[in-house]
Amino acid sequence: MKRYPVRHASSSPLDWSSVEPLTDFTFPWEERHTPFTEFRALWNETHLHFRFDCIDDDLVLPEGPTAKDRVLGSDRVEIFLAPDLSLKPYYCLEMSPRGDVLAYEANFYREMNWDWQCEGLQLTANIEGNRYTVTGSLPLDTLRALKVLKPGSSEFFAGLYRAEFHHRPDGTVHSGWMPWVDPQTERPDFHVPASFGVLELVR
Repeated sequence: MKRYPVRHASSSPLDWSSVEPLTDFTFPWEERHTPFTEFRALWNETHLHFRFDCIDDDLVLPEGPTAKDRVLGSDRVEIFLAPDLSLKPYYCLEMSPRGDVLAYEANFYREMNWDWQCEGLQLTANIEGNRYTVTGSLPLDTLRALKVLKPGSSEFFAGLYRAEFHHRPDGTVHSGWMPWVDPQTERPDFHVPASFGVLELVR
């Protein structure tokens, strides 16, 4: 199982330049150039901090009356969190370059509770030219309350993803799917245990 070490933050403000990025996002379901995609994470005594940096030459950012409407049709980055690999339950954060968040609880397989809210999630997003950054933080107490981070443990199951959309010549939108861990499914699917890896809090 893939693992990513989350280093302890030794300074405030956070020094993202000191963090080794996770870069092995791929397109398992299509032959296509993989655009620049980096994930970084840090932790301190109270929070897990994370950051995605993406290059996107054709941002797809539809309008809609709700965050759910806007996010599901949008380029975005995603974090899934699970107490265990039964995925009963698991928790999903889908975040757009504009800062819209679709947070929901789910149970395997794809039983969604759209009314769930992620306690204490803070998020900022920025678009600059063909690059966007999504930066956020989650209280460690939230991870503990969800039983994602268990007593005495320094590691937890997480899925990291990017939805990379682009406009076809006829104006329709192609949906591309980039996981950190290739789940080896026949069709694109992040909502399976095989798409998860492990994040480990280290000093």
